[in-house]
Amino acid sequence: MKIRIFTEPQQGAGYQRLSKLATHVENLGFDGFFVSDHYHVMGDTDPRMGPTDALTTLAGLARDTKKIRLGTLVCSSTFRKPGRLAVISAEIDQMSQGRLELGIGAGWFDREHEALGMEFPSIKKRFDLMEDQLEILRLFRDTPAEESFDFEGRTVTLKDCPALPRAVQEPGIPIIIGGGGPKRTPNLAARFADEFNSPFRSPDIFKEQVERVSQACESIGRNPESLIFSVAQVVCVSDSEKEFSKRAERIGRSSSELRESGVAGMPEEAVERILAFQRAGASRIYLQVLDEDDLDHMTFIAESIAPLIQGAANA
Repeated sequence: MKIRIFTEPQQGAGYQRLSKLATHVENLGFDGFFVSDHYHVMGDTDPRMGPTDALTTLAGLARDTKKIRLGTLVCSSTFRKPGRLAVISAEIDQMSQGRLELGIGAGWFDREHEALGMEFPSIKKRFDLMEDQLEILRLFRDTPAEESFDFEGRTVTLKDCPALPRAVQEPGIPIIIGGGGPKRTPNLAARFADEFNSPFRSPDIFKEQVERVSQACESIGRNPESLIFSVAQVVCVSDSEKEFSKRAERIGRSSSELRESGVAGMPEEAVERILAFQRAGASRIYLQVLDEDDLDHMTFIAESIAPLIQGAANA
């Protein structure tokens, strides 16, 4: 089970905090560092420094880090025109020397659209935007560099578009699709995704969605084993109840809530939760970090949680 760290910058992290956390996580040997793509704080949290732009942040981290995988969970299809997203992501992949992974979603948070004056269409149109975006990313990937392409989609038309710039990775930037939708989400994942992510669900619900996505793959002749299945879970762990309670309080969560719905508590509890997802089909987990200043938390996970998972895998 590979472990990646996942942050929520819209809660007000600021770039310097994110960069410090990302380089610390890289030095600890984690597999990836990912950011959400939101422009408005959620809940009653003090926004502190305000949000960051996910792709601008990744461009900076591409230069601040050297080897860790970088990416989004997930880019909202309502924020950027599909052709523009293809250009931006290819450039970030170049800046990182081939370390970018791109999560794509339909968007859901109406408040941030209202705040910044962005259109928030119906859910059907948002999924149409997402599908067009996925099609265009594939065309950028598959069209030879010396050629251009046309595209007539549900929401956008491209005319004589050069397939440039090019990503460093071959065959292209890995695409992550996630969510709990029963029909269109699994179908899009089967057609376009390199990875399917199920965020903030129980192992049983995750297993049900794995089955839906696998069936969607089989319906189009794709081997489900060609798709990586992953989960995202909030993390809050310690080796003492006192410190665990302090960490839970700092992120505005109760100890009981975290134990019920996240990777939380003492090391043995956290490992059992992670292994439950592994048994359900996950090979990668994104641990959602809600206190980006708590570098000791990351060190503890790397030194006390990761070895136990590795040991269980080798048993």
